[in-house]
Amino acid sequence: MSSLLPVPPLYPLLYQDLMRRALEEDLGRAGDLTTDSVVPPEAQAQAQLVARGAGRIAGLPVALSAFSLLDPTLEIRTFVRDGADVEAGTVLALISGAARPILSAERTALNILGRLSGIATATWRIVEHILDLNTEITCTRKTTPCLRALEKYAVRVGGGSNHRFGLDDAVLIKDNHLVVAGGLGPAVTRARAQIGHLVKIEVEVDTLVQLDELLSLEVDAVLLDNMDPETLRQAVAMVDGRMITEASGGITPATVRTIAETGVDMISLGWLTHTVKNFDVALDFQAL
Repeated sequence: MSSLLPVPPLYPLLYQDLMRRALEEDLGRAGDLTTDSVVPPEAQAQAQLVARGAGRIAGLPVALSAFSLLDPTLEIRTFVRDGADVEAGTVLALISGAARPILSAERTALNILGRLSGIATATWRIVEHILDLNTEITCTRKTTPCLRALEKYAVRVGGGSNHRFGLDDAVLIKDNHLVVAGGLGPAVTRARAQIGHLVKIEVEVDTLVQLDELLSLEVDAVLLDNMDPETLRQAVAMVDGRMITEASGGITPATVRTIAETGVDMISLGWLTHTVKNFDVALDFQAL
């Protein structure tokens, strides 16, 4: 079952450089030509960050850092925390002060908040379907380049868990590795000889024949790839608790309940981070 405990906030150190680069990308070489030519330097404004739809919020401090990076003197008040489930029209935060930096940071802030809240909302809606089952929802490495830490954080906020963060987290032996390594036995033996005692090994299998061979080897988890529900049930019975079972491959919100009912420990969905719809948020201005 996925954890429903509050998710610790991210350290600003983990996202400030990324947000700085995002602002640099938008401001380019000449800055915000529109704002700087239209808005007087002394103009003041107040802007409400508003949810346009219902969903789960993730990445609010990350998004708001865009404003403070452009102008540390801006006053920012937040009314919800990451993990909050909000209705359409909910005011998430209020930003007050010089109008120019608020306008210039607007799109960068909305982009990141919409992306992360979309992931958190999609994850939670899937987790809701299987709360009564002992299966955990996890993500994959199918993330937006350079946004992996943030997108995986959003999955946690949505009630899911994280698969490995990168190639250096754990050993995951997939079909192409097996082709080059010469099969299950040689691949697992070489991996076990190379890694440290705290590193786990997971192996992908496509058939019950492969799984039967794998059960005689020293591995921690098996990825049951693209198996139908009946085959998954047989696989779970064969494993009988000797290793973690993970179902993967083409799983969608429409099929996740059926897959979970087979008894697998984990369901991994690349869909969570590569296909979800952005959460709709907006910044409503009022001149002062």
